[in-house]
Formats: sequence, C-alpha cells, structure tokens
Amino acid sequence: MPGDAPPAQNNAALNNFQRLIDVGIALSAERDINRLMEKILLEAKDLTKADGGTLYIKTEEDALKFEIMRTDSLNIALGGTTGKDITFPPIRMFDPETKAPNEKNIASYCALTGQSINIKDAYEAENFDFSGTKKFDEGTGYRSKSFLTVPLKNSQDEIIGVIQLLNAMDGAGEVTEFSSDIQPLVEALASQAAVALDNQQLLESQRKLLESFIELIASAIDAKSPYTGGHCQRVPELTKMLAKAACEETDGPFKDFSLTEEQWYELHIGAWLHDCGKVTTPEYVVDKAVKLETIYNRIHEVRMRFEVMKREAEVEYYKALAEGTGDPDELKTKYDETIAKLDDDYEFIAKANVGDEFMAPEDQDRVREIGKMQWTRTLDDRLGLSFDERKRKDRTPPKPVPCQEDLLEDREDHVVYRDALEPAAQPDNPFGFKLHIPEHKYNFGEIYNLCIARGTLTEEERFKINDHIVQTIIMLEQLPFPKHLKRVPEYAGGHHEKMDGTGYPRQLTEDEMSVPARIMAIADIFEALTAADRPYKDPKKLSASIKIMSFMKKDAHIDGELFKLFLTSGVFKEYADRFLEPYQIDDVDISQYLE
Repeated sequence: MPGDAPPAQNNAALNNFQRLIDVGIALSAERDINRLMEKILLEAKDLTKADGGTLYIKTEEDALKFEIMRTDSLNIALGGTTGKDITFPPIRMFDPETKAPNEKNIASYCALTGQSINIKDAYEAENFDFSGTKKFDEGTGYRSKSFLTVPLKNSQDEIIGVIQLLNAMDGAGEVTEFSSDIQPLVEALASQAAVALDNQQLLESQRKLLESFIELIASAIDAKSPYTGGHCQRVPELTKMLAKAACEETDGPFKDFSLTEEQWYELHIGAWLHDCGKVTTPEYVVDKAVKLETIYNRIHEVRMRFEVMKREAEVEYYKALAEGTGDPDELKTKYDETIAKLDDDYEFIAKANVGDEFMAPEDQDRVREIGKMQWTRTLDDRLGLSFDERKRKDRTPPKPVPCQEDLLEDREDHVVYRDALEPAAQPDNPFGFKLHIPEHKYNFGEIYNLCIARGTLTEEERFKINDHIVQTIIMLEQLPFPKHLKRVPEYAGGHHEKMDGTGYPRQLTEDEMSVPARIMAIADIFEALTAADRPYKDPKKLSASIKIMSFMKKDAHIDGELFKLFLTSGVFKEYADRFLEPYQIDDVDISQYLE
C-alpha cells in the first residue's frame, strides 16, 4: 500500500523492538550493581554504534558522579568491573556559592531539565561549554563530535543519572550524528535502565540498612556486658575465614563444598546474629561475679547478721556481768570464744562467696551448720517490698517479732517459679528443643547459692545463660527471611551443638548439622578461648587454646575434619595475627593434633 514503510525498515524496527525487550529482561535479571551499570552503557553504545560513552549517577549532594567510561578507539575502559577507578571529580549540578543551576555542562543540564540533548558537533555548539572536551581532545588527538545525552528517570519520574554517548559511527567507520530515529530507542533503553538501576539501588540500600541494624544489635550486646567484649564482631570474621578455607579445598571431605554469593551473605548474616538472644539475658546473671550476687552482692546482708550476732553476744556478756550470774573470767573467755568463732565463720562464708575454688562436700556441710545459728529480728520484713517480692513473701505466714531466724536460709520467697507457658519449657515445643529444664526459674536461696561446687552460677542461672541460644532461634524463626536467607536461624542457632548429639538446644548430631553451622561452632569456641577483653579471665595463649580444642575434638564436641582444616590451612594463625595480643601468640606444633 502507498505510504507503507519498506520491508527492510520494518524488519529493523522489529529487531530494535525485540532487542529492547531482551535488554530489559537482561537488566532486570542482573543483581550486581557494577555489572548492571556497565551493561546499561554498553547496550546503549552498541544500539547507537557509538565509539564512546559515559554513565553518570546522581549523588545525594546533587552532583553527577562518573561511574562507567568507555572509548573504544582510545582503548579507554574505566569503572564498573574493570577495577580501574575514574579520577575525574563529579560534575556539580549547582554552583556551590551562588546555588545557580549549572546549565553550561551538557550532562548537568540534562539532569536538571530531564531533557535529551542531541548535538551534531560539539565544536559548533553554542549553548554548552565543551572546553573540557576540547582540552581532552588536544591531549589525546581525539576528535569529539556528536553527542547524545539522555536522562535516567526512575518510576517516580526522578532523575537518578545520565547516559552520554559520543561519536556515532556509520557503516564506513566515519563519525556521524546520532539520528533522530535512534534517539527514542535510547530513551526507551534509558527508561528501562533507570527502573532496573533504581531497583538495585533500593535493594542495596535495604541490604545496607539490614546489615547496619544487625551490626548495631551485635554491638549493643557486646556493650551491654564487659564479659562479651567484641565477641559478636570477631566470630563472623573467623567464620568467614574458615569457610573460605573449606571452599578452597580441592580434595578431602570439603572438596565439593562451595558457597554462592547469596550463601556467603546468608552465612555473614547468620554469624552476626548468632548471639542476638543475649538481649534477653539479665545482666546480673551474665555478670554474676560472686555466689550471693543478684542485682547486688548479698554478702552485705549476711555480714550485718554476723554484726548483729556479735552485738547480741556483747549485750549478753555485759548483762551477765551486771546481774552477777557467772564468773567474770569465765564469761569473758566464753565471750571472746564466741566473737572469734563468729569472725572465723564470717571469713569462711565470705571466702565461699567468691567461688574461685572447688567447694568440697565438707565445706558445704560447714555452710549448712553455720546457717543454723540464730539471730534476732525485731522489724517487720514485709515492709517496703516490691509487688513481686511481696507475692513471694506471702507464700508463707509472717512471723511475729521479735523472732529468732537462721543466720543463712533457703526460704520459699527465694524461689522464682518457672512460667509453664514458656516455649522452651514445653516438652512438645515447636522448635525441636531437647532441654533439661530446671524446676525453678531462679533460686536465690543463701545456702543453695553458697554451696555451689564450682564457679558462681546455680543450675538455674546456667540454664538462663544458655537460654540465649534458645531465644536466638525463637527470635530468628519468627522473622520473615527471604528465600536466600532461610538458613540464617540454623546457622545462628547451631553453634552450641556437639557432634555427638549432646549439645544445646536440639541435641543435633554431626550429620544433622550443615558445614556452615559446624564452622560457626569452632569460631565461637576459639574466639571465646582467646578473647583478651574478658575481665573475669586472662586470655589464653594460642597453644593452650588449640590444645583445649583438641580435647573437644577427641570428645566429639567439634567437627574433627574442620578442626584439622582450621590448623592445616593456617586460619588459626591468620586470626591470631589479626585479633590476638602479641603476648598470646606462641609456637604451635600442629602435627601432634593431626594424627
């Protein structure tokens, strides 16, 4: 029919249309922002047969940053995946002093107005300043001629960047102008590119926000207690170091182990969140330095009772003297013996409170015997109590004062009963926890605490400290992680499990644990052994830490093959050089641990 376009022209249009579709699909599939920006510029160059081009990205400071530069005839390839930085300063869109818009630079004008600009010959252009271009040409012998500058507009019609193409080439290899027919195609490509780029920038911003929030939580946990220090920051580093060594293995049990980019990110997030449940652990439990400590050290209460008993002995002595009920010398001897025994008994109780030595059964018996001594209370012990403390007191009837009370007691109000609704306390809990749960949530009994055989923690308090991993799993499994982060709860929640199935909290065996989870278990233990910022202990030297872990390997508490890799790969030494104090680093003969 008259007026119809020639078949060749129709075919070219169809080809270009199909190409835009293919490019749009390719751009939306690209996840690496550097490759995405590079692909945008290269597709635009190829579509227009341009010799060169530059992709600018608008910054928050209203400047256009050079991201990708290509000029084929000069072999210039900068930015993107090249690894070569672009040293040109960003183009300011506004004058820093007058705030006037920069309309002389073609790229900034495009970004300011949102208009495409097609220039046949830069040397003949009157509205824009091409002095920088001409200076570049003088230095290289190049001839910059035709320019096509197109804005990148996102879905909110905001300018996020600019594509500038240079020197369109005709079929004979000569520089020509950018045709009016090709400009709409470049604008369509720019529109697709802007949406893809905006999506990637949004995803990258969300990713950075997530990472920053996670690192904020980890830092808060470390800051909460001096007993953890930089633990939450160092464990991820060691985890990634050992995982990298496993990925590099070409034979042996880890020859087929590898991690994709998304799996690396998943491991990174899991490692940073491995102790997030510690936000639920009371500080006074984590920081319990002596046996009678809760919010404060209750040894002061016990000392005052001893003081009361000494005053009572003194009153009885002088009362007997005044009434003449005994021989003065005998009364004095008995008084002195009583005071000496009270002093000695208090010294024993105070030493027992520290808990820095193993407490033998006979010492525990002495605590109980001392506890049976009586003192006189004359004031109501139910005044000035909190609501919860009063409720615990009301479990037993009050004693009328004055009354005799034992020097040390395990009273009913010392017990805090466990809430039966706690998820971990349910035998059929939905998380698969297999826990030995103490009957009570806390027991503040004085004799009960003073008779702790090792350390300062009761069974209930040890459970509460270990409960941080339970809370980590509960917290993380409630989060709607995307598909590529679904294993974060497993990685974060498995570092207290043991290869023999006696670990915590699910009693998983080696076969039931993933390699990353087993890696994190080793990282968590080694960091704890070597940490130099724990005020309650001296940091162990490298050789001592490795020796302890070798015993854990023999007892099937850690993965033996990963421990071997930890040694043979040199990861232990690499970590030591980065994070240990110089005096901790000594010689380690790893051969004795590899048999």
